[in-house]
Amino acid sequence: MKLYISDQHFFHENANNSLDHRGFPDVRTMNQYMIDQWNKKVQGGDIIYVLGDMFWTNEAAQINAVLNRLKGKICLIEGNHDKSWMNKSEVNLDRFEWIKPYAELKDGNNIVIASHYPTFCYNHQYLKNDDGSDRTYMLYGHVHNTHDEILVNQFQNLTKNTILKGSKEERTIPCNMINTFCMFSDYTPLSLKEWIEVDNKRRSALPLPQFSGQKQVIKDEL
Repeated sequence: MKLYISDQHFFHENANNSLDHRGFPDVRTMNQYMIDQWNKKVQGGDIIYVLGDMFWTNEAAQINAVLNRLKGKICLIEGNHDKSWMNKSEVNLDRFEWIKPYAELKDGNNIVIASHYPTFCYNHQYLKNDDGSDRTYMLYGHVHNTHDEILVNQFQNLTKNTILKGSKEERTIPCNMINTFCMFSDYTPLSLKEWIEVDNKRRSALPLPQFSGQKQVIKDEL
């Protein structure tokens, strides 16, 4: 099974106390909970794609201790806070199947665009499956649950309410961007199907932007 998660920030006290207000009594408890949640979900053959910012420490012994306790095969999409610890020679990078800045993955009948940073106009965005369902999903991290995530949500609403008026027929623009921030899944890596369900439920509970329900019409020059 392919699973996804982002921005755990192992060992990051400020992520717990102020940045994300995670609410754990201390960073050690936070780390242990994230390890437990991971291992409850992951089976030995599962592939886990971490979409950046996995660790917030340069201590190789700490990083290796966590990596050795996590089940499954780990693939890392580099985040802006990963470079420093990745450059430490003592870190066991062999624990990762691969480390890339960006990846396009096949997941069943779907294409997953995997990036630490949200990408508004992502590759294969307009592709559909034979049954008419959307084929491509853009999975990202980086913005946690900040004002930037609010802006991403507004962009998605605007895009989905935009009609392309082409020579054949009118159509709306697919926009399937999913924030795999670990707090949204209770620190558990999830499958694409599970993330779609979590994301739909979370975004449907957000306040509607002012332009919601107003269809924007643009000419399709593609």
